[in-house]
Amino acid sequence: MTMSRIVADYLIETPFPLEDVAAMMAGEQSSGTFVRVAGETDELRARAAAEVLSIKELEERPAPTLASAYVERKGAPGPFRRAHVRIAFPTGNIGRNLPTLAATVSGNLYDLGEVTGLKLMNVTVPAAYRARFPLPTQGIGGTRESVGVADRPVFGTIIKPNVGMTPDAIANLVGDLCAAGVDFIKDDEVCANPDTAPLSERVPLVMDAIKRAEDRSGRRVMMAFNITDETDAMRRHADLVAQNGGTCVMASLNWCGLSGMETLRAHTDLAIHAHRNGFGAMSRHPALGMAFPAYQALCRLTGVDHMHVHGIGGKFVDSADEVTEAARACLTPLSTSTDDRVMPAFSSGQWAGTLPSAAEAAQGADFMFMCGGGILAHPDGPAAGIASLREAHEALSRGEPLDAVAPARPALAAAMDFFGAR
Repeated sequence: MTMSRIVADYLIETPFPLEDVAAMMAGEQSSGTFVRVAGETDELRARAAAEVLSIKELEERPAPTLASAYVERKGAPGPFRRAHVRIAFPTGNIGRNLPTLAATVSGNLYDLGEVTGLKLMNVTVPAAYRARFPLPTQGIGGTRESVGVADRPVFGTIIKPNVGMTPDAIANLVGDLCAAGVDFIKDDEVCANPDTAPLSERVPLVMDAIKRAEDRSGRRVMMAFNITDETDAMRRHADLVAQNGGTCVMASLNWCGLSGMETLRAHTDLAIHAHRNGFGAMSRHPALGMAFPAYQALCRLTGVDHMHVHGIGGKFVDSADEVTEAARACLTPLSTSTDDRVMPAFSSGQWAGTLPSAAEAAQGADFMFMCGGGILAHPDGPAAGIASLREAHEALSRGEPLDAVAPARPALAAAMDFFGAR
């Protein structure tokens, strides 16, 4: 029987022979250490040792990217070789244990003295192993059904100002946004349970505003309440949202951790809107940390429903290629055995004029398109901000350039004049 294995892809840099370093990485993260030890039998190694599948050598560097006291102590002069390395890890070493999976494919590898650069690029899991972890409870289809949007992107916005508003003021703003025609509203990542607007007060008032808007329009807006907290508190917050008729909660992936997200998923069937704030610390250095394909694979095993991918042409550092890669990763099943796709959430500096690039990145309409200023700062008000998005989508659906149709569409024209000049 073929052994079930997880495959991890790395970019490494080292002054030592690539084959030796790759073998050392495999041993360090499975059954070996820097010397052979008692109990490390041939049978054990055959069953539990990780295997180097491939090494693809890249360019050399004259100097190390990152400092290493070990390299300095060994007097390794360079050149510093780079390579893409693939390593397979037996799932039997890990079991159904997401934190240990993360420790296996990354963990101490970042601290190995032999490497002057190491980045985890991707993680691929076999179907049987994926089946041991929860699926999204809502995902793309459930989210569309909840907000009543079948054939276009889900248009959303963010509560602004981020912090400082009272529960009444937030509820009034939510009511105005519902009336404007928004599909989805989320808290900002820095507004979870502040003294000025605690969830215990905010959730009932906001949900009352959403229900009153639904009575008038027949549409239920999805509100992602930020319940980021310690694990027991998140469970209580999720219960509060559900008791008040809410459909979605939000949590900061990196600060709640994989275990916290797993616990939250096991506790609630609400959609989980996964915010990646802090991911830049893992990803921005080209030779250190973790690329989004690897990151999203680990995070999706917790069972989240939506994931942030930032936005093309927005206010953050991501290139168009990086955002595109992130969106398409979210829209690709982790294994061929099930549809576990999550809805990518485009955000940061987005407005009607950036919708075409988001649609191209997502290769369709299965995405959230969230505009804070792009809706709330529209010169003719939030309703016109939403209208500008709908007008942009209608033009895209017919293959018409936005600038060609804008003169006949006032909301889109105003958006292009206002935001396009920035």
